[in-house]
Amino acid sequence: MARFICLSFFFQLLAGCIQGQSGNRLGQCESPSFDRKVASMLRFDIPAIDVDSIRQSPGHYLLLDARAEREYAVGHIPGARWVDYPDIRPEALAGIDYNQPIAVYCSIGYRSERIARELRKMGYRQAVNVYGSIFEWVNRGYPLSDGSGKPSQKVHGYDRNWSTWVTNTAFQTVTD
Repeated sequence: MARFICLSFFFQLLAGCIQGQSGNRLGQCESPSFDRKVASMLRFDIPAIDVDSIRQSPGHYLLLDARAEREYAVGHIPGARWVDYPDIRPEALAGIDYNQPIAVYCSIGYRSERIARELRKMGYRQAVNVYGSIFEWVNRGYPLSDGSGKPSQKVHGYDRNWSTWVTNTAFQTVTD
């Protein structure tokens, strides 16, 4: 019996390694191909949370947008603060308690994972990365706000190649 339990644990661990996942990942993207793409881009050294968890617990997480200002202005998750990338704007962190749960997002999770890592180094112990980020958010049909706080049906697609991962036709993808 002990041998069976050890073998079972080994195969579960192996499956997680093969898929590029770790215990720091919560959730997945609806599209299997997008999910594989996101997982291949992340290190998972920072806990990752799914967009449904963010949506189902409004106000629990302080949302930080780690994209360029022009991306944020086109469309962002309502209530999110813009922090920029690759450098965090100090004024974006003003007044944030070090114990505040913080969820950082970008287009797919690559830039936000790096910013969440920096936040943890700075002492923000509950900073997490939003897995699939704003692309997964709009793919699930969740709302966006524009730069003036009004509802938006536009999302910045980063560039023509990355914007193909936005599959919800209710949203218009904008690129520079």
